[in-house]
Amino acid sequence: MTAPRRTWTFSSMRSKSRPSPDEGEHYFRRRLFSSFRSDRGEQRSEEQEDDIDKRRAFSDGQIKINKGVFLPGEEQPDMGTMKRFSTLFSSFRGKINKDRTGKEPDLPASTELSSIEEKAKEQRYASGQFFFEYLVVVRPKKTKDGIYEPQIIYQFPKKDGMVRFQKEEEEKTLKALTLFCFPEGVNWAPLTEYSSETFSFVLTDVDGTRKNGYCRRLLPDGKGARLPEAYCIISNLACFGLFSKIFDEVEQRRKFSMAMIYPFMQSLRESAFPAPGHTVNIKSFIPERGTEIISLTRPTDSWLEHVDFRTLFKCLSDEEVLQVFAATVLERRIIFIADELGTLSQVIHAVAVLLYPFIWQHTLISIVPEILIDVVMAPTPYLLGVQKSLADQATDQTELLVVDLSEGRKETFIKCMGDEDTILPHKLKDEIKQALSAKNENSSLEELNRVVPEAFLPFFIKTVGHYSKYIVRNGKDQRGEFKRINFCKAIESKSTRRFVKTFVQTQMFDLFIQEMEQRPASQDGTGLFDKKIAEYQKRMKEKAKKI
Repeated sequence: MTAPRRTWTFSSMRSKSRPSPDEGEHYFRRRLFSSFRSDRGEQRSEEQEDDIDKRRAFSDGQIKINKGVFLPGEEQPDMGTMKRFSTLFSSFRGKINKDRTGKEPDLPASTELSSIEEKAKEQRYASGQFFFEYLVVVRPKKTKDGIYEPQIIYQFPKKDGMVRFQKEEEEKTLKALTLFCFPEGVNWAPLTEYSSETFSFVLTDVDGTRKNGYCRRLLPDGKGARLPEAYCIISNLACFGLFSKIFDEVEQRRKFSMAMIYPFMQSLRESAFPAPGHTVNIKSFIPERGTEIISLTRPTDSWLEHVDFRTLFKCLSDEEVLQVFAATVLERRIIFIADELGTLSQVIHAVAVLLYPFIWQHTLISIVPEILIDVVMAPTPYLLGVQKSLADQATDQTELLVVDLSEGRKETFIKCMGDEDTILPHKLKDEIKQALSAKNENSSLEELNRVVPEAFLPFFIKTVGHYSKYIVRNGKDQRGEFKRINFCKAIESKSTRRFVKTFVQTQMFDLFIQEMEQRPASQDGTGLFDKKIAEYQKRMKEKAKKI
Protein backbone atom coordinates (compact mmCIF):
# COMPACT_ATOMS: atom_id res chain seq x y z
CA MET A 1 0.00 0.00 0.00
CA THR A 2 1.31 3.43 -0.86
CA ALA A 3 2.19 5.49 2.20
CA PRO A 4 0.19 8.70 2.73
CA ARG A 5 1.60 11.98 1.57
CA ARG A 6 3.35 13.87 4.38
CA THR A 7 4.05 17.56 4.26
CA TRP A 8 5.81 19.55 6.96
CA THR A 9 5.64 23.09 8.28
CA PHE A 10 8.14 24.67 10.60
CA SER A 11 6.94 25.49 14.10
CA SER A 12 5.05 24.05 17.01
CA MET A 13 1.81 24.72 15.17
CA ARG A 14 -1.64 23.26 15.58
CA SER A 15 -2.82 21.97 12.26
CA LYS A 16 -5.95 21.87 10.15
CA SER A 17 -7.52 19.06 8.21
CA ARG A 18 -5.72 17.56 5.24
CA PRO A 19 -6.40 19.39 1.96
CA SER A 20 -7.81 18.03 -1.21
CA PRO A 21 -5.24 17.52 -3.95
CA ASP A 22 -6.48 20.49 -5.98
CA GLU A 23 -6.06 23.10 -3.27
CA GLY A 24 -2.45 23.60 -4.22
CA GLU A 25 -0.62 26.72 -3.17
CA HIS A 26 -3.59 28.24 -1.34
CA TYR A 27 -3.46 25.41 1.18
CA PHE A 28 0.30 25.76 1.55
CA ARG A 29 -0.20 29.37 2.52
CA ARG A 30 -2.81 28.52 5.11
CA ARG A 31 -0.89 25.53 6.42
CA LEU A 32 2.36 27.32 7.25
CA PHE A 33 0.52 29.69 9.55
CA SER A 34 -2.16 27.25 10.63
CA SER A 35 -1.38 27.89 14.28
CA PHE A 36 -2.55 31.50 14.03
CA ARG A 37 -6.08 30.11 14.32
CA SER A 38 -7.07 26.77 15.78
CA ASP A 39 -10.17 24.88 16.67
CA ARG A 40 -10.40 23.70 20.23
CA GLY A 41 -13.22 21.22 19.83
CA GLU A 42 -11.82 18.01 18.41
CA GLN A 43 -12.96 14.74 19.91
CA ARG A 44 -10.05 12.51 20.94
CA SER A 45 -9.93 8.74 20.63
CA GLU A 46 -9.65 6.39 23.60
CA GLU A 47 -6.14 5.52 22.54
CA GLN A 48 -5.13 9.16 22.67
CA GLU A 49 -6.77 9.53 26.07
CA ASP A 50 -4.70 6.65 27.46
CA ASP A 51 -1.58 8.59 26.59
CA ILE A 52 -2.83 12.03 27.58
CA ASP A 53 -0.27 12.75 30.26
CA LYS A 54 2.56 11.88 27.95
CA ARG A 55 1.23 14.30 25.36
CA ARG A 56 0.84 17.00 27.98
CA ALA A 57 4.62 17.21 28.07
CA PHE A 58 5.87 19.89 25.72
CA SER A 59 8.70 17.64 24.62
CA ASP A 60 6.25 15.25 22.96
CA GLY A 61 3.60 17.79 22.00
CA GLN A 62 1.83 15.75 19.34
CA ILE A 63 -1.59 17.40 19.29
CA LYS A 64 -4.01 16.73 16.48
CA ILE A 65 -6.56 19.44 15.77
CA ASN A 66 -8.94 19.54 12.83
CA LYS A 67 -10.52 22.49 11.09
CA GLY A 68 -9.75 26.15 11.77
CA VAL A 69 -11.40 28.83 13.82
CA PHE A 70 -11.13 32.47 12.77
CA LEU A 71 -11.57 35.71 14.56
CA PRO A 72 -14.66 37.88 13.90
CA GLY A 73 -14.42 39.49 10.51
CA GLU A 74 -12.46 36.64 8.93
CA GLU A 75 -14.99 34.62 6.98
CA GLN A 76 -12.71 31.99 5.51
CA PRO A 77 -9.09 30.83 5.64
CA ASP A 78 -8.08 32.60 2.45
CA MET A 79 -9.29 35.97 3.72
CA GLY A 80 -8.16 38.41 6.40
CA THR A 81 -4.73 37.96 7.94
CA MET A 82 -3.49 35.43 5.45
CA LYS A 83 -3.46 37.98 2.64
CA ARG A 84 -0.79 39.89 4.53
CA PHE A 85 1.64 37.04 3.99
CA SER A 86 1.25 36.43 0.27
CA THR A 87 4.66 37.95 -0.46
CA LEU A 88 6.27 35.87 2.26
CA PHE A 89 4.87 32.61 0.96
CA SER A 90 5.75 33.39 -2.62
CA SER A 91 9.35 34.02 -1.64
CA PHE A 92 9.43 30.93 0.57
CA ARG A 93 8.08 28.69 -2.18
CA GLY A 94 10.50 30.28 -4.59
CA LYS A 95 13.34 29.40 -2.26
CA ILE A 96 12.20 25.80 -1.87
CA ASN A 97 11.42 25.23 -5.55
CA LYS A 98 14.37 27.12 -6.99
CA ASP A 99 16.01 25.26 -9.84
CA ARG A 100 13.61 22.33 -9.47
CA THR A 101 13.50 22.01 -13.21
CA GLY A 102 17.26 21.80 -13.39
CA LYS A 103 19.21 18.65 -12.73
CA GLU A 104 20.27 18.29 -9.13
CA PRO A 105 23.29 16.27 -7.98
CA ASP A 106 22.42 12.89 -6.54
CA LEU A 107 23.06 12.42 -2.85
CA PRO A 108 25.57 9.69 -1.97
CA ALA A 109 23.98 6.35 -1.32
CA SER A 110 23.94 5.00 2.22
CA THR A 111 25.76 1.85 3.30
CA GLU A 112 24.31 -1.18 1.57
CA LEU A 113 22.58 -3.78 3.77
CA SER A 114 22.04 -7.48 3.30
CA SER A 115 18.58 -8.69 2.28
CA ILE A 116 17.84 -9.76 5.88
CA GLU A 117 19.03 -6.42 7.27
CA GLU A 118 17.07 -4.59 4.61
CA LYS A 119 13.88 -6.46 5.55
CA ALA A 120 14.42 -5.67 9.23
CA LYS A 121 15.09 -2.04 8.34
CA GLU A 122 11.82 -1.80 6.43
CA GLN A 123 9.88 -3.34 9.31
CA ARG A 124 11.45 -1.03 11.87
CA TYR A 125 10.93 1.99 9.66
CA ALA A 126 7.28 1.08 9.19
CA SER A 127 6.81 0.73 12.95
CA GLY A 128 8.36 4.13 13.61
CA GLN A 129 10.87 2.69 16.12
CA PHE A 130 14.05 4.19 14.67
CA PHE A 131 16.20 6.28 17.00
CA PHE A 132 16.14 8.96 14.32
CA GLU A 133 14.72 9.27 10.84
CA TYR A 134 17.67 10.65 8.97
CA LEU A 135 20.84 12.69 9.15
CA VAL A 136 21.70 15.35 6.60
CA VAL A 137 24.87 17.34 6.14
CA VAL A 138 24.44 20.91 4.91
CA ARG A 139 27.17 23.18 3.62
CA PRO A 140 27.10 26.59 1.89
CA LYS A 141 28.09 26.29 -1.76
CA LYS A 142 29.07 29.07 -4.10
CA THR A 143 26.50 29.72 -6.82
CA LYS A 144 26.95 31.19 -10.29
CA ASP A 145 25.97 34.55 -8.83
CA GLY A 146 28.96 34.44 -6.47
CA ILE A 147 26.91 34.00 -3.29
CA TYR A 148 27.03 31.08 -0.87
CA GLU A 149 23.82 29.13 -0.60
CA PRO A 150 23.34 26.24 1.87
CA GLN A 151 22.81 22.88 0.17
CA ILE A 152 22.52 19.29 1.35
CA ILE A 153 25.69 17.38 0.50
CA TYR A 154 24.82 14.11 2.22
CA GLN A 155 21.75 12.26 3.46
CA PHE A 156 21.80 9.15 5.62
CA PRO A 157 20.08 6.85 5.02
CA LYS A 158 19.04 7.40 1.43
CA LYS A 159 15.41 6.31 1.12
CA ASP A 160 14.68 4.30 -1.98
CA GLY A 161 11.50 2.79 -3.34
CA MET A 162 9.36 5.88 -2.95
CA VAL A 163 6.78 6.84 -5.53
CA ARG A 164 7.11 10.16 -7.34
CA PHE A 165 4.98 12.35 -5.09
CA GLN A 166 6.65 10.93 -1.94
CA LYS A 167 10.05 11.74 -3.37
CA GLU A 168 8.96 15.26 -4.27
CA GLU A 169 7.60 15.85 -0.76
CA GLU A 170 10.83 14.58 0.82
CA GLU A 171 12.89 16.82 -1.44
CA LYS A 172 10.84 19.84 -0.37
CA THR A 173 11.32 18.96 3.29
CA LEU A 174 15.05 18.40 2.95
CA LYS A 175 15.53 21.63 1.04
CA ALA A 176 13.54 23.49 3.66
CA LEU A 177 15.86 22.13 6.35
CA THR A 178 18.68 24.17 4.89
CA LEU A 179 16.79 27.32 5.94
CA PHE A 180 17.02 26.24 9.57
CA CYS A 181 20.57 24.93 9.44
CA PHE A 182 21.71 28.28 8.01
CA PRO A 183 18.90 30.74 8.85
CA GLU A 184 21.15 33.71 8.07
CA GLY A 185 20.48 33.12 4.38
CA VAL A 186 23.16 33.66 1.76
CA ASN A 187 25.45 35.88 3.83
CA TRP A 188 28.31 33.41 4.11
CA ALA A 189 31.97 33.33 3.19
CA PRO A 190 34.91 31.03 4.04
CA LEU A 191 36.10 31.33 7.65
CA THR A 192 39.27 30.53 9.59
CA GLU A 193 37.61 30.41 13.03
CA TYR A 194 34.12 29.34 14.05
CA SER A 195 32.88 27.97 17.36
CA SER A 196 30.56 25.00 17.00
CA GLU A 197 26.98 25.51 18.21
CA THR A 198 23.99 23.25 18.76
CA PHE A 199 20.34 24.23 18.38
CA SER A 200 16.95 22.70 17.62
CA PHE A 201 13.69 23.36 15.79
CA VAL A 202 10.36 21.62 15.21
CA LEU A 203 8.64 20.34 12.06
CA THR A 204 4.85 19.98 12.32
CA ASP A 205 2.90 17.72 9.94
CA VAL A 206 -0.56 18.64 8.69
CA ASP A 207 -2.05 16.02 11.04
CA GLY A 208 -0.41 17.66 14.07
CA THR A 209 2.41 15.14 14.59
CA ARG A 210 5.82 16.62 15.18
CA LYS A 211 9.38 15.81 14.31
CA ASN A 212 12.29 17.47 16.01
CA GLY A 213 15.28 18.87 14.20
CA TYR A 214 18.66 18.97 15.95
CA CYS A 215 21.55 20.80 14.38
CA ARG A 216 25.29 21.11 15.12
CA ARG A 217 27.23 23.66 13.09
CA LEU A 218 31.00 23.41 13.06
CA LEU A 219 34.08 24.30 11.05
CA PRO A 220 35.80 21.20 9.62
CA ASP A 221 39.46 20.76 10.50
CA GLY A 222 41.83 22.12 7.90
CA LYS A 223 44.09 24.97 6.94
CA GLY A 224 43.10 28.37 5.66
CA ALA A 225 39.61 29.75 5.15
CA ARG A 226 36.86 27.16 4.75
CA LEU A 227 33.12 26.89 4.98
CA PRO A 228 31.22 25.62 8.04
CA GLU A 229 29.09 22.48 7.94
CA ALA A 230 25.81 21.70 9.64
CA TYR A 231 24.82 18.22 10.78
CA CYS A 232 21.07 17.93 11.16
CA ILE A 233 19.20 14.98 12.69
CA ILE A 234 15.44 14.57 12.31
CA SER A 235 13.80 12.46 15.01
CA ASN A 236 10.45 11.76 16.65
CA LEU A 237 12.23 11.96 19.98
CA ALA A 238 12.42 15.31 21.78
CA CYS A 239 15.52 15.14 23.94
CA PHE A 240 17.94 18.01 23.40
CA GLY A 241 20.56 16.84 25.89
CA LEU A 242 20.73 13.35 24.44
CA PHE A 243 21.18 14.57 20.87
CA SER A 244 23.77 17.11 22.00
CA LYS A 245 25.83 14.16 23.25
CA ILE A 246 25.31 12.42 19.91
CA PHE A 247 26.64 15.51 18.14
CA ASP A 248 29.69 15.49 20.43
CA GLU A 249 30.47 12.04 19.07
CA VAL A 250 29.78 13.19 15.52
CA GLU A 251 32.13 16.14 15.93
CA GLN A 252 34.93 13.90 17.29
CA ARG A 253 34.63 11.62 14.28
CA ARG A 254 34.48 14.48 11.79
CA LYS A 255 37.96 15.52 12.93
CA PHE A 256 39.26 12.30 11.38
CA SER A 257 37.08 12.12 8.29
CA MET A 258 33.51 12.31 7.07
CA ALA A 259 33.55 8.53 6.59
CA MET A 260 33.99 7.94 10.35
CA ILE A 261 30.57 9.42 11.11
CA TYR A 262 28.33 7.03 9.27
CA PRO A 263 29.21 3.69 10.94
CA PHE A 264 28.37 5.38 14.24
CA MET A 265 25.09 6.75 12.90
CA GLN A 266 24.23 3.34 11.41
CA SER A 267 24.71 1.70 14.83
CA LEU A 268 22.64 4.42 16.43
CA ARG A 269 19.82 4.11 13.94
CA GLU A 270 19.64 0.35 14.46
CA SER A 271 19.08 0.92 18.18
CA ALA A 272 15.63 1.58 19.60
CA PHE A 273 15.56 4.79 21.59
CA PRO A 274 15.32 4.16 25.34
CA ALA A 275 12.34 4.80 27.57
CA PRO A 276 12.59 7.73 30.03
CA GLY A 277 15.19 6.94 32.67
CA HIS A 278 16.75 4.14 30.63
CA THR A 279 20.03 3.83 28.73
CA VAL A 280 21.04 2.49 25.34
CA ASN A 281 24.65 1.44 24.68
CA ILE A 282 26.21 1.95 21.26
CA LYS A 283 29.42 0.25 20.14
CA SER A 284 31.61 2.49 18.03
CA PHE A 285 35.17 2.55 16.74
CA ILE A 286 37.28 5.68 16.57
CA PRO A 287 41.01 5.91 15.69
CA GLU A 288 43.43 6.27 18.60
CA ARG A 289 40.69 5.18 21.03
CA GLY A 290 39.61 1.86 19.56
CA THR A 291 36.15 0.37 20.08
CA GLU A 292 34.13 2.20 22.70
CA ILE A 293 30.77 1.79 24.37
CA ILE A 294 28.79 5.04 24.22
CA SER A 295 25.96 5.26 26.73
CA LEU A 296 22.97 7.47 25.93
CA THR A 297 20.47 8.01 28.75
CA ARG A 298 17.09 9.73 28.69
CA PRO A 299 16.05 11.77 31.74
CA THR A 300 13.46 10.24 34.06
CA ASP A 301 11.14 13.24 33.70
CA SER A 302 10.23 13.08 30.02
CA TRP A 303 8.61 16.54 30.06
CA LEU A 304 11.99 18.06 31.00
CA GLU A 305 14.22 16.17 28.59
CA HIS A 306 14.03 18.74 25.79
CA VAL A 307 15.03 21.69 27.95
CA ASP A 308 18.15 23.17 29.51
CA PHE A 309 17.24 25.81 32.09
CA ARG A 310 20.86 26.95 32.50
CA THR A 311 20.78 29.18 29.43
CA LEU A 312 17.50 30.83 30.45
CA PHE A 313 18.74 31.80 33.91
CA LYS A 314 22.15 32.77 32.60
CA CYS A 315 20.61 35.25 30.16
CA LEU A 316 17.83 36.59 32.42
CA SER A 317 17.45 37.43 36.09
CA ASP A 318 14.72 35.77 38.13
CA GLU A 319 12.59 38.92 37.92
CA GLU A 320 13.01 39.09 34.14
CA VAL A 321 12.12 35.40 33.79
CA LEU A 322 8.93 36.07 35.76
CA GLN A 323 7.94 38.92 33.47
CA VAL A 324 8.50 36.73 30.41
CA PHE A 325 6.52 33.95 32.11
CA ALA A 326 3.64 36.34 32.82
CA ALA A 327 3.45 37.45 29.17
CA THR A 328 3.63 33.84 28.00
CA VAL A 329 0.84 32.73 30.34
CA LEU A 330 -1.46 35.33 28.78
CA GLU A 331 -0.43 34.18 25.28
CA ARG A 332 1.11 37.39 24.01
CA ARG A 333 3.45 37.97 21.11
CA ILE A 334 7.04 37.51 22.29
CA ILE A 335 10.28 37.81 20.32
CA PHE A 336 13.67 36.75 21.68
CA ILE A 337 16.82 38.33 20.23
CA ALA A 338 20.29 36.73 20.42
CA ASP A 339 23.45 36.22 18.42
CA GLU A 340 23.76 32.48 19.09
CA LEU A 341 21.27 30.02 17.62
CA GLY A 342 21.68 27.70 20.60
CA THR A 343 20.70 30.48 23.00
CA LEU A 344 17.49 31.17 21.09
CA SER A 345 16.33 27.55 20.87
CA GLN A 346 17.21 26.68 24.48
CA VAL A 347 15.57 29.76 25.97
CA ILE A 348 12.35 29.42 23.97
CA HIS A 349 11.95 25.73 24.82
CA ALA A 350 12.67 26.49 28.48
CA VAL A 351 10.04 29.24 28.58
CA ALA A 352 7.47 26.90 27.00
CA VAL A 353 8.17 24.21 29.62
CA LEU A 354 7.48 26.70 32.43
CA LEU A 355 3.84 26.50 31.36
CA TYR A 356 3.51 22.84 32.38
CA PRO A 357 0.92 21.27 32.66
CA PHE A 358 -0.29 23.58 29.90
CA ILE A 359 1.04 23.61 26.35
CA TRP A 360 1.74 26.63 24.16
CA GLN A 361 -0.89 26.39 21.43
CA HIS A 362 0.29 29.05 19.00
CA THR A 363 3.19 29.66 16.65
CA LEU A 364 6.56 28.67 18.08
CA ILE A 365 9.62 29.06 15.86
CA SER A 366 12.79 28.85 17.92
CA ILE A 367 14.92 30.18 15.05
CA VAL A 368 13.25 32.26 12.35
CA PRO A 369 15.09 32.01 8.99
CA GLU A 370 15.69 35.34 7.29
CA ILE A 371 13.37 34.42 4.43
CA LEU A 372 10.49 33.98 6.93
CA ILE A 373 11.10 37.11 8.99
CA ASP A 374 7.70 38.53 8.00
CA VAL A 375 6.15 36.09 10.45
CA VAL A 376 6.66 38.83 13.06
CA MET A 377 3.71 40.66 11.46
CA ALA A 378 1.29 37.97 12.58
CA PRO A 379 -1.40 39.52 14.81
CA THR A 380 -1.83 36.38 16.88
CA PRO A 381 0.34 35.01 19.75
CA TYR A 382 3.79 33.63 19.02
CA LEU A 383 7.15 32.73 20.53
CA LEU A 384 9.88 33.59 18.03
CA GLY A 385 13.65 33.45 18.11
CA VAL A 386 15.36 36.04 15.90
CA GLN A 387 19.08 36.53 15.35
CA LYS A 388 20.37 39.94 16.33
CA SER A 389 21.36 40.74 12.76
CA LEU A 390 17.64 40.71 11.91
CA ALA A 391 16.50 42.56 15.03
CA ASP A 392 15.64 45.79 13.21
CA GLN A 393 13.22 43.92 10.94
CA ALA A 394 11.64 42.09 13.87
CA THR A 395 11.12 44.91 16.35
CA ASP A 396 9.23 47.32 14.10
CA GLN A 397 5.95 46.14 15.61
CA THR A 398 3.64 47.24 18.40
CA GLU A 399 1.97 45.43 21.29
CA LEU A 400 4.57 42.77 21.87
CA LEU A 401 7.43 41.86 24.20
CA VAL A 402 10.92 41.87 22.70
CA VAL A 403 13.56 40.26 24.92
CA ASP A 404 17.25 40.86 24.22
CA LEU A 405 19.31 37.86 25.38
CA SER A 406 22.66 39.02 24.01
CA GLU A 407 25.64 39.77 26.22
CA GLY A 408 26.48 43.42 26.83
CA ARG A 409 22.94 44.57 26.09
CA LYS A 410 21.84 48.00 27.27
CA GLU A 411 18.39 46.79 28.26
CA THR A 412 16.67 43.43 28.37
CA PHE A 413 13.20 44.47 27.25
CA ILE A 414 13.53 46.39 24.00
CA LYS A 415 9.76 46.62 23.77
CA CYS A 416 7.07 45.71 26.26
CA MET A 417 3.42 46.27 27.08
CA GLY A 418 4.31 47.86 30.42
CA ASP A 419 2.19 45.64 32.66
CA GLU A 420 4.32 42.50 32.67
CA ASP A 421 5.37 42.94 36.31
CA THR A 422 1.74 43.26 37.49
CA ILE A 423 0.11 40.32 35.67
CA LEU A 424 0.85 37.64 38.28
CA PRO A 425 -0.75 37.84 41.74
CA HIS A 426 1.79 39.56 43.97
CA LYS A 427 1.87 36.91 46.70
CA LEU A 428 2.26 34.00 44.27
CA LYS A 429 4.93 35.87 42.35
CA ASP A 430 6.94 36.33 45.55
CA GLU A 431 6.58 32.62 46.30
CA ILE A 432 8.07 31.75 42.90
CA LYS A 433 10.99 34.11 43.50
CA GLN A 434 11.56 32.60 46.93
CA ALA A 435 11.60 29.08 45.50
CA LEU A 436 14.02 30.12 42.74
CA SER A 437 16.44 31.44 45.36
CA ALA A 438 17.36 27.80 46.06
CA LYS A 439 19.47 27.84 42.87
CA ASN A 440 22.67 29.74 42.14
CA GLU A 441 24.81 30.53 39.11
CA ASN A 442 26.74 27.27 39.58
CA SER A 443 23.66 25.05 39.81
CA SER A 444 23.86 21.91 37.69
CA LEU A 445 21.27 20.90 35.11
CA GLU A 446 19.94 18.26 37.51
CA GLU A 447 19.55 20.84 40.30
CA LEU A 448 17.73 23.25 38.00
CA ASN A 449 15.45 20.47 36.79
CA ARG A 450 14.41 20.03 40.41
CA VAL A 451 14.28 23.67 41.56
CA VAL A 452 12.56 25.29 38.58
CA PRO A 453 9.52 22.95 38.34
CA GLU A 454 9.14 23.16 42.13
CA ALA A 455 8.97 26.94 41.75
CA PHE A 456 6.50 27.23 38.86
CA LEU A 457 4.23 24.18 39.11
CA PRO A 458 2.77 25.29 42.50
CA PHE A 459 1.66 28.53 40.83
CA PHE A 460 -0.80 26.61 38.66
CA ILE A 461 -1.78 24.33 41.53
CA LYS A 462 -2.77 27.34 43.64
CA THR A 463 -4.55 29.20 40.84
CA VAL A 464 -6.40 26.48 38.90
CA GLY A 465 -5.69 23.29 40.86
CA HIS A 466 -9.34 23.04 41.91
CA TYR A 467 -10.51 22.57 38.30
CA SER A 468 -11.56 18.91 38.72
CA LYS A 469 -14.22 19.85 41.28
CA TYR A 470 -15.98 21.86 38.60
CA ILE A 471 -16.07 19.22 35.86
CA VAL A 472 -19.52 17.72 36.19
CA ARG A 473 -20.46 14.37 34.63
CA ASN A 474 -24.03 13.11 34.23
CA GLY A 475 -22.76 9.55 34.26
CA LYS A 476 -19.53 7.64 34.81
CA ASP A 477 -18.83 7.26 31.10
CA GLN A 478 -20.27 10.61 30.08
CA ARG A 479 -18.28 13.58 28.85
CA GLY A 480 -17.72 16.12 31.60
CA GLU A 481 -18.83 19.74 31.54
CA PHE A 482 -16.66 22.47 33.03
CA LYS A 483 -18.49 25.04 35.16
CA ARG A 484 -16.29 28.03 34.45
CA ILE A 485 -18.24 30.69 36.35
CA ASN A 486 -18.43 28.64 39.54
CA PHE A 487 -14.76 27.70 39.13
CA CYS A 488 -13.73 31.37 39.15
CA LYS A 489 -16.09 32.31 41.98
CA ALA A 490 -14.53 29.64 44.18
CA ILE A 491 -11.24 31.57 44.36
CA GLU A 492 -11.08 33.61 47.57
CA SER A 493 -8.17 35.95 46.75
CA LYS A 494 -9.31 38.90 44.63
CA SER A 495 -5.94 39.28 42.89
CA THR A 496 -5.80 35.56 42.07
CA ARG A 497 -9.42 35.56 40.86
CA ARG A 498 -8.68 38.53 38.59
CA PHE A 499 -5.70 36.69 37.07
CA VAL A 500 -7.64 33.43 36.63
CA LYS A 501 -10.54 35.17 34.88
CA THR A 502 -8.05 36.26 32.23
CA PHE A 503 -6.12 32.99 32.13
CA VAL A 504 -9.23 30.85 31.52
CA GLN A 505 -9.72 32.69 28.23
CA THR A 506 -6.42 31.42 26.82
CA GLN A 507 -6.25 28.58 24.33
CA MET A 508 -3.81 26.62 26.49
CA PHE A 509 -6.31 26.50 29.37
CA ASP A 510 -9.24 25.86 27.04
CA LEU A 511 -7.56 22.85 25.43
CA PHE A 512 -6.43 21.53 28.81
CA ILE A 513 -10.02 21.65 30.11
CA GLN A 514 -11.36 19.99 26.97
CA GLU A 515 -8.93 17.13 27.46
CA MET A 516 -10.01 16.77 31.07
CA GLU A 517 -13.70 16.86 30.06
CA GLN A 518 -13.14 14.10 27.50
CA ARG A 519 -10.94 12.00 29.76
CA PRO A 520 -12.68 8.87 31.13
CA ALA A 521 -13.75 9.27 34.75
CA SER A 522 -11.59 6.25 35.62
CA GLN A 523 -8.49 8.31 34.75
CA ASP A 524 -9.35 11.25 36.98
CA GLY A 525 -6.55 11.97 39.41
CA THR A 526 -3.99 9.80 37.60
CA GLY A 527 -1.94 12.49 35.85
CA LEU A 528 1.23 14.08 37.22
CA PHE A 529 -0.50 17.43 37.70
CA ASP A 530 -3.38 15.74 39.53
CA LYS A 531 -0.95 13.93 41.81
CA LYS A 532 0.87 17.17 42.63
CA ILE A 533 -2.49 18.80 43.41
CA ALA A 534 -3.37 15.92 45.74
CA GLU A 535 -0.01 16.22 47.51
CA TYR A 536 -0.51 19.96 47.98
CA GLN A 537 -4.06 19.52 49.32
CA LYS A 538 -2.83 16.86 51.74
CA ARG A 539 -0.16 19.21 53.09
CA MET A 540 -2.73 21.96 53.50
CA LYS A 541 -5.05 19.65 55.49
CA GLU A 542 -2.19 18.55 57.73
CA LYS A 543 -1.19 22.16 58.26
CA ALA A 544 -4.77 23.10 59.16
CA LYS A 545 -4.93 20.32 61.78
CA LYS A 546 -1.85 21.69 63.54
CA ILE A 547 -3.38 25.16 63.90
